[in-house]
Amino acid sequence: MIDDHPTAHLGAALALLWLGGCTGASKPPIAATEAVPAGFRERVAAVALAQVPFGAVSLLPVSFEKSRIAGPFEDGGRTLYCVTSRMRGRSLLGTERAKVVIREEIGSERLSVVRDEPEVCEGHRSVPFPELEAYAARRS
Repeated sequence: MIDDHPTAHLGAALALLWLGGCTGASKPPIAATEAVPAGFRERVAAVALAQVPFGAVSLLPVSFEKSRIAGPFEDGGRTLYCVTSRMRGRSLLGTERAKVVIREEIGSERLSVVRDEPEVCEGHRSVPFPELEAYAARRS
């Protein structure tokens, strides 16, 4: 019987040692990783870019220009931010307007998207939002 032979287990042990190098014991190769948002405005940009209107599920690469942010402002006891931008790349006809309303939960520092309320952004002063364009460029 082969199991009784003294070198029968030696081959199996050598195979395990050789395959052991493929199990992740060494450092993984350097790969591109998702940019990590550092500041609050970058976190807002990350939430906006995760939305479908901002090309989150687009198979084509998109770029952003003339991005703006309004807020913080209070609306019904909520702290809100409005993010708008012009997006290129998904349409052959030029730019698309993307808009999202983001709610900041004070105390927990969580950000969430407010659905179906784009009218709350009307009348609020907006300022340039270069963090959105820079964060989008780093991600791609």
